[in-house]
Amino acid sequence: MEYDYGLWPIVMVNVAVFIVFSLGFLKPKTKHDWHSFGVLSAFVLALFTEMYGFPLTIYLVSALLGRFPNEQTFSHMSGNIWASLFLSPESGAVFMLLGGVLIAAGAWLVSVSWKRIHAAQGGLVTQGPYAVIRHPQYAGLVVAVIGALVQWPTLITMLMAPVLVAMYWRLAKREERNLEKQFGDGYRAYRERIPAFLPSPSSSSRREQES
Repeated sequence: MEYDYGLWPIVMVNVAVFIVFSLGFLKPKTKHDWHSFGVLSAFVLALFTEMYGFPLTIYLVSALLGRFPNEQTFSHMSGNIWASLFLSPESGAVFMLLGGVLIAAGAWLVSVSWKRIHAAQGGLVTQGPYAVIRHPQYAGLVVAVIGALVQWPTLITMLMAPVLVAMYWRLAKREERNLEKQFGDGYRAYRERIPAFLPSPSSSSRREQES
């Protein structure tokens, strides 16, 4: 039987790349920052462990159903549970592609937003992605998490994802209180006209006018 797992060096390399990338852009400072970053790192570790190391979800699904839906249970092609359970293993490539696009889009949004913050040198950032939503970095992380759940869903990451989203929502609210103290009426005016995580037609049209 084909067994495409047990690739622990690949697991370690992918997790290490993620940690370096995330530390470079997120730059956690406070206790809450590090706590959220730890949960995010655990999410990624769980993801890559099942993607290349040990397919726990496949074992659990097989035990629950009595058998896996297709014969090549431990082929990497069968790793996408959405495809294997509801469509066909071959359709997993579509989920992999869609999930990869979402992950890349989320990483791009985090990167572009970080550059805006770095260029502001401590000032209030209201341009670029921040002209559309107030928390593009956290929105980018959430998009990447959704992409991971599309690309390679596991029971552990599906349980962790809502916790991770809730933690970053709370972190965003805490940051807003700090920004209000720092920038006062300027930030309050910005918060009133720009949505937090999801762009609105008014904020998108305003950005087009400013550009």
